Amino acid sequence: MVKQSAHILSPDEKGLSQAAAYLRAGQCVAFPTETVYGLGADARDGQAVARIYETKARPSFNPLIVHVHDVQAAKHFVHWNDTADCLARAFWPGALSLVLPLSDDQGLSELVTAGLDTVALRVPAHPVAQQLLDVFGGPVAAPSANPSGRISPTSASHVIDGLGDRIAGVVDGGTCSVGVESTIVQIGTPPRLLRPGGIASEDIEKILGEPLADLEAGKIAAPGQIASHYAPKAALRLNVQTADRGEIHLGFGQIEGDLTLSQSGNLVEAAANLFGHLHQLDKTGRPIAVAPIPTTGLGHAINDRLNRAAAPRSGMPRRS
Repeated sequence: MVKQSAHILSPDEKGLSQAAAYLRAGQCVAFPTETVYGLGADARDGQAVARIYETKARPSFNPLIVHVHDVQAAKHFVHWNDTADCLARAFWPGALSLVLPLSDDQGLSELVTAGLDTVALRVPAHPVAQQLLDVFGGPVAAPSANPSGRISPTSASHVIDGLGDRIAGVVDGGTCSVGVESTIVQIGTPPRLLRPGGIASEDIEKILGEPLADLEAGKIAAPGQIASHYAPKAALRLNVQTADRGEIHLGFGQIEGDLTLSQSGNLVEAAANLFGHLHQLDKTGRPIAVAPIPTTGLGHAINDRLNRAAAPRSGMPRRS
């Protein structure tokens, strides 16, 4: 069976309307930014975001950058402050992503934030990205539009070469002018450089009037890299066919639990439900038993997160 290649969409009214329609339908669309081409999905739609990971064969659910049209749109999703405002006035639209605490009732999929209480936001400068965000009218989660571990794409042809038979479309906006991913700064006391990128850290420090703390100095790792992570308060037991007395069961497929990630065994649906279901079960205060999840496709990422959540923690031995 011959796989259908993505539709090449022109950066005009017709092409952008079609791209926005794909996004509203929960599909993935690649589009240009000034840094690299992004693989976009509706950041409010958990299953659409799960398709990003599936499409890229991304090995774990790392937080994604959410692209928004302007500062006003960004303020809806986070607790904004003077430091963020200072950097946004200096570098937005542009190749800078700001990590800020999530606001209440912001509506983003928990898969976008990987279950964390912060989110990275960016207002891209590329005119095609700006127009797409305007036509779509919502937040777009978008990592680089390439298979995981491969070279980031700076042209539509790069996207087609890597993901052409896995996505709905790619908006051809020419070659990216910056060519490296955005700089990521976590807004805190002090602000912290999480990833160098298209905006020089020296330029950011000039605006802030203080040095950025870096990863080594702050002794923090990128989200998802520490052994115990995404952990509920209660103990977590994995690969459980039948829950013990006192446990609450997270099901999958034919194993029906108190909550079920996907009754049909759909890994995209399971990924979209993962963090939300864990939050709900954790509120019961009971130990959580999790049904076996196959280690194929998105199952690798789901199991990665579950293993981190079940890792031994201080005062709480791992259950088996």
